[in-house]
Amino acid sequence: MPHSHDHCNHLPGEACSGDHGHATGPQLVPPPLALYVHLPWCVRKCPYCDFNSHAAKGELPFDAYIDALIRDLDQDLPLVWGRVVSSVFFGGGTPSLFPPEAIDRFLQAASARLRFAPNLEVTLETNPGTAEHGRFDRYRQAGVNRISFGIQTFNDEALKRLGRIHDSGEAERAVKLAQDAGYRNFNIDLMYALPQQTLAHAEHDLERAFALDPTHISHYQLTLEPNTVFFARPPQGIPDEDSAWDIQEHCQALLAQAGYGHYEVSAYARDGYQCAHNLNYWRFGDYLGIGAGAHGKISSGAEQHVLRRWKHKHPQTFMDTAGTAASIGGDDVISADRLPFEYMLNLLRLHEGFSLRDFESRTGLQRSVLQPALDTAVARGWLANSKDLWVPTDLGRRFTNDVVELFLA
Repeated sequence: MPHSHDHCNHLPGEACSGDHGHATGPQLVPPPLALYVHLPWCVRKCPYCDFNSHAAKGELPFDAYIDALIRDLDQDLPLVWGRVVSSVFFGGGTPSLFPPEAIDRFLQAASARLRFAPNLEVTLETNPGTAEHGRFDRYRQAGVNRISFGIQTFNDEALKRLGRIHDSGEAERAVKLAQDAGYRNFNIDLMYALPQQTLAHAEHDLERAFALDPTHISHYQLTLEPNTVFFARPPQGIPDEDSAWDIQEHCQALLAQAGYGHYEVSAYARDGYQCAHNLNYWRFGDYLGIGAGAHGKISSGAEQHVLRRWKHKHPQTFMDTAGTAASIGGDDVISADRLPFEYMLNLLRLHEGFSLRDFESRTGLQRSVLQPALDTAVARGWLANSKDLWVPTDLGRRFTNDVVELFLA
């Protein structure tokens, strides 16, 4: 992946003179860059959802929103001049509410402004209740080459309890429509520890998913997030912690038997089909966040800092202000004492581990700042070290949050 070295010809990690003054120690080198595009509307808001999504009322302003996205992108371009984009992800909300022509228009505008990598991964999140025949063909023509289906479960009673607008039959039909349109690379989202879910129910969900032969499965626990209906009024029969752990362990074994490699806390993929976009997040890569409420993270070689930028959440406010400073909800340079924690919050979700050299180039910090926390993690059996690679142990994976907290300043 080509990096921007901000016009210096130094190697990653080498000091660089010139405009930066004479640096000693590690240099922050901008990592791979992704593009996240937020499409904020849904047919109906789910009771467990804490994303920035809004129930659609009447006709949606597709054209006006795409116009706003393009203005938003234009405003952020100076942050990433000359850098190559390795993946695009349309998240939501329900991006599949947008017609293929709208997705096509945005991708055309973005590719005219940014350097797209030749083998660019372009993912569109899809709600099975909005899948229509013919649309998948046209999404493919627009450049979408990966679909992520928010199925959650194949149990119709559980789907009703979760407030989903589709049933299990529609979910299977939606996947088959995408396959008919030539999609091989697709993800199925499944949740476990659902209200009244048994081990047998969870196993049945995976069997139904396996029958559709996805290249990727996201399998994650239902959590009650603040500011959701479920948080205010928890549903009856949510499995307790021990039962949830039993379901998780059993399902992990089934996924492994079916040939899905467990590469991140809740992500499983066939060889060669890990989600490039999400891998970039977890490796502390950079991403532009375009759209209502979208968050971005951009590393600057010139400034030697990491910037987080986010946009106003409300779709109408965003559309009214896109392309002006008023659309920016905040610009926050991550302080040096917080960088180790932010880095580990992502990297420790991955099974592959991390190298200290990578930590230095992604943060610009000396590896020595990690040593006390690394020593503690090893002593507790949470991390293991092999050559330059630090990898979470099975025990460490079970206590990811505790491991990450060691790196809080």
